[in-house]
Amino acid sequence: MAQPLKILALGDSLTAGFGLAAEAAFPARLERALRAEGRDVRVINAGVSGDTTAGGLARLVWALAERPDLAIVELGANDGLRGLDPKVTRTNLDAILTRLKRDGIGVLLAGMLAPPNYGRAFEAEYKAVFEGLAARHDVVFYPFFLDGIAGDARLNQPDGLHPTAKGVDVIVERILPSVRVLLDRHARQGTRGAP
Repeated sequence: MAQPLKILALGDSLTAGFGLAAEAAFPARLERALRAEGRDVRVINAGVSGDTTAGGLARLVWALAERPDLAIVELGANDGLRGLDPKVTRTNLDAILTRLKRDGIGVLLAGMLAPPNYGRAFEAEYKAVFEGLAARHDVVFYPFFLDGIAGDARLNQPDGLHPTAKGVDVIVERILPSVRVLLDRHARQGTRGAP
């Protein structure tokens, strides 16, 4: 019997499902949506609240022990919130994407936007990190993970940073076309995960 296609969701609290029941977190809701389309997939929740891109890189080898076929990389929000140098964010994400590519794991990179309080120059440099790396590594790119919910009090928890269960459903609905591109690309290439 064929094994389900394994998708590693490597991220921070937005992936982990901060403040939500496990079944309401992004990986669980994405898996449910894909299975509803008849796709035999398992989405692995490798989200850790508070993680920066450095944290994600540090635990990448551990996450790859799951032997995923594909990966969704959702990291960088905490780098932006802390005002970390975008060059550091770029270096860490570049290392993550390089390792995933080396292991034959197809990637969807989810972009993030910096908070406005650091100024326009920081915002532009930060945004360019994700765009540049997506092009450099030729990965599927979803420009803004929180598209459709950012700033909407109805779809966010009281902290204004983390989505409610309804907010997660909006994220899943919006990112789904890009995930389909990732799956279709994988099917065409016929590659499997790390040996």
